[in-house]
Amino acid sequence: MNAPAAMLLEKREQPFDDERYIFEPKIDGHRLLLTRSAGSVHLHTRHETDVTARYPELHDVPVSCGDVILDGELAYMDPATGDICFETTMRRFQMTGAKVSRGMQTLPIRYFVFDVLAAGGRDVRSLPLIERKAILDDILVENEYYKRILHTDGQGTALFDVIKQRGLEGIVAKRNDSAYVGRRSDAWVKVINYTYAEVTLAGYRKGEFGWLAHYEGRPAGIIELAVPEAHRKAFHAVAKTIVTGEDKNFVYIQPRLRAKVRMRNWYKSGMLRSPEFVDFVV
Repeated sequence: MNAPAAMLLEKREQPFDDERYIFEPKIDGHRLLLTRSAGSVHLHTRHETDVTARYPELHDVPVSCGDVILDGELAYMDPATGDICFETTMRRFQMTGAKVSRGMQTLPIRYFVFDVLAAGGRDVRSLPLIERKAILDDILVENEYYKRILHTDGQGTALFDVIKQRGLEGIVAKRNDSAYVGRRSDAWVKVINYTYAEVTLAGYRKGEFGWLAHYEGRPAGIIELAVPEAHRKAFHAVAKTIVTGEDKNFVYIQPRLRAKVRMRNWYKSGMLRSPEFVDFVV
């Protein structure tokens, strides 16, 4: 029994209410599909990277149905605060070989399960999501490593308000009658709780497009996403008149241009995480 391709989400800008949907908090980790077949457990990311050996604590699968395929999000959860941290999740993900044992002790992970694709050897992907959720409730026994994703029916706006108050990543809206398809589908959508900032544009890449961003006088990353062509042209029309120098990869400019960006959050290093251009600040 092989794990199928993951079902991926479309994007929506604003939260909404709709009785045809269930709404879940979006866990800020990495996608993980788990397959147990004939007693053997295999773990794969959505990019089909085999990570079975990286997470030994997940090999004892607490389900009551024998063969199973689960889908969910894996994340580091701070034992003291309960906070989820994407950076620390990635630190654990990068641990292989002899480092895994240390990671199990110092960087504990949780598998937040939100769907079941097969149970007891039966393929259930064609069933409506709400029926698959009921199956998952019946077969999964939560423990310190396995948790269910809780959901609310129809009330996405209220859930998003809670997510914003707690500074979490966002929400996921799923049609309660949706089958599981191994591709991107508008039956599942994400709404991100963005963080906003104003940055100074300090230069640009010579090759592939990208603007150098500074925040409070220090480097903060490169803006590559969501920049309209008209804004690129306007930037370069001004930038070419205020060049201060260059090196192999970048052209540097006077700190006169500012932009508003949105991002997932700040990295601990002070860098922007996945910044998107919003508009120039004038």
